[in-house]
Amino acid sequence: MGKHQSVNIRQISRKRAEQVGYYRFLENQNVTIGELVRSLSDHCVLQVERKHILAISDTSEINLQSHVGRLKASGLGVVGNNTDVGFYIHPTLILDAENGFPLGISAVQLWTRDINHADKHERNYQKLPIEQEESYKWLRSATDTQRCLSLGSAKVVTHIADRESDLYEEFATVPNRDNHVLVRARQDRRLAEQTQSLYTYLNQQPSEGTYTVDVPADSRIGRTAREALLIVRRAVVKIQRPDKLSTLDYPASVMLYAVEAVEVNPPVGQEPIHWRLLTTHQVICLEQALQVLRWYTWRWRIEQLFATLKTAGLNLEATQLESIAAIQRLTVLALSVAVRILQLIQGRDNPDLPATVTFTDEQLQCLSTLVPTLEGKTRLQQNPYPPSSLAWATWIIARLGGWSGYKSQKPPGITTLIRGLYQFESTFFGWKLALGLLVCTP
Repeated sequence: MGKHQSVNIRQISRKRAEQVGYYRFLENQNVTIGELVRSLSDHCVLQVERKHILAISDTSEINLQSHVGRLKASGLGVVGNNTDVGFYIHPTLILDAENGFPLGISAVQLWTRDINHADKHERNYQKLPIEQEESYKWLRSATDTQRCLSLGSAKVVTHIADRESDLYEEFATVPNRDNHVLVRARQDRRLAEQTQSLYTYLNQQPSEGTYTVDVPADSRIGRTAREALLIVRRAVVKIQRPDKLSTLDYPASVMLYAVEAVEVNPPVGQEPIHWRLLTTHQVICLEQALQVLRWYTWRWRIEQLFATLKTAGLNLEATQLESIAAIQRLTVLALSVAVRILQLIQGRDNPDLPATVTFTDEQLQCLSTLVPTLEGKTRLQQNPYPPSSLAWATWIIARLGGWSGYKSQKPPGITTLIRGLYQFESTFFGWKLALGLLVCTP
C-alpha cells in the first residue's frame, strides 16, 4: 500500500509476480528491522513539531502456534504461556496531547524468548541488572522515543504505560526538563518520610471531586463497556529506593505526584476501576488531576492498535510467511497501516483535522477525483465534510470499503476502512499510471 504497506499480500497484489516480489522483499535479509523502524520513526518526526506529545508504550505477543508445522526453525521462540510459538512486539504510539490524535510510531522492539530459558526464575531473574531484564524495554522505549522526537522538536514528551512499567529505574532516569512519566502503579511502594505505604497514604487523602470515563469492553477479563463514575484523590509523594538497587546508581528517593481514581457503584459482577497513577507532572489541584486521568485513558489507543494489527483488523497472525524474520518485517510494515486506520477512525467525525496527517498531496488529488463517483444525487448521499479534511477523506475510504454513506447507519469500522484502503491503493496506482506519474519497470 505505498508507504503504508498492507499485511495481506494477496489482496494488495494485482498479479502473481507482485505477490512474489512482496514475499522476496520480506524474506530479504538485507532489509533490516532497524531500517523499517527508522522509516516509521522518520515519518513520526514530521508530525510532532512544537507539540506536547504522549508516548504510549505497551507489549503484545504475536502468536504463531497455528503455523508451527511450516515455520522455519530459525528464530523460533515462545510467548506468554511458554508453550506456543511466536514473538513479542513493543511499539511506542505517539499521540497529540491536545486531542489524543495518533501521529505515528516512534520506536519498536521485537524479540523472542528462548525456548530453553522461558522460566525467568531459573536465571535468578530478580538479581539481574535491569539492562539484562526484559523490563529494560520500557527504558529503551523512552530513550529511543526521546531521540526520535527531539529530531522533530517536540515541545514536551509524556511517557505513558500500564502497571508493568512501574519501575523505580524509570522514575529515576527518564524524566528531565522536556520528558515526563505517567505510570499506573503496580506495587504498594514504601514512602520516604512517611509511616504509611503508597496505597494507604493515597486512600487517606480527601476526595477532590469526580470524573466520568467511558470504559471499553475487554473480553479477556470479562469487562463490559460502560460509563464509570470515579472518585478522585491526589497527593505528593516521595518514593523510596528499593533495597536491591545500588546507592551509587540511583537516588534515595524520587518525588512524584500521585492520583487515585476509584469507581463508584460498578455494575454487579464487574471489577471496579481502580487506578493509582504516578507522574512527574505537577498535580496540585483537581483540574490537573483530571488532565492526568484524561491522558491515561488515551492509553487505550495502543490496545486499539494491537486489535487492528491482529484478528479485529489486519489478521497478522494468519500470515502465510514461513520465517520469523520475514514475519517480523511484515509486523513493522503492518504497524503503519494500523496507525493509519486509527487516524481514520478518530478523524471520521472531526472536520477540523486536515487530511494531510494521513494522506499525501497526490493521494488527496486522487481522492478528489473519486468523490463524484461515490456521491448520490440527494444531499444525504453526498460527502458532508469540508474538502481536504480527514473526515472528508475517511468518508471516501469508507464508501470504497462498502459503507452506505448515510449518517443514520453505523459509522464505518476497522474492517470497512481496511477494505476501503485496499481499494483506494489499487485505484491510486492506476490513477498515477494514467497521469504518467508512475514509471513501471519490467
